[in-house]
Amino acid sequence: MIDATNLLTIVQDALEDKKAQDITILDVRKRSSITDFMVVATGRTARQVIALAQNVIQEAKSFGHRPLGEEGRDVGEWVLVDLGDILVHIMQAETRDFYQLEKLWKNIED
Repeated sequence: MIDATNLLTIVQDALEDKKAQDITILDVRKRSSITDFMVVATGRTARQVIALAQNVIQEAKSFGHRPLGEEGRDVGEWVLVDLGDILVHIMQAETRDFYQLEKLWKNIED
């Protein structure tokens, strides 16, 4: 099984390959028992958000890591890909601005 650090690189590369914007990696190991890292990225349209999620899933699988689940791919406003040690949140800009996950987790870290 692939370790979290290598999986993080795979996720980041998969997002960059499909032109995700504002990729942010949050280390939540000291704050959460459900995951080690959260990756937040922006897609310009619902179609791109879905394509980004599909690419993350495909790349993870190509390295032998099957996702535990995914949510939101039918709509494309916010797609969550659960890779176990990494939760990947891919959102349209308006949704990301509204939920401000980075700010939420930053406040938890303080």
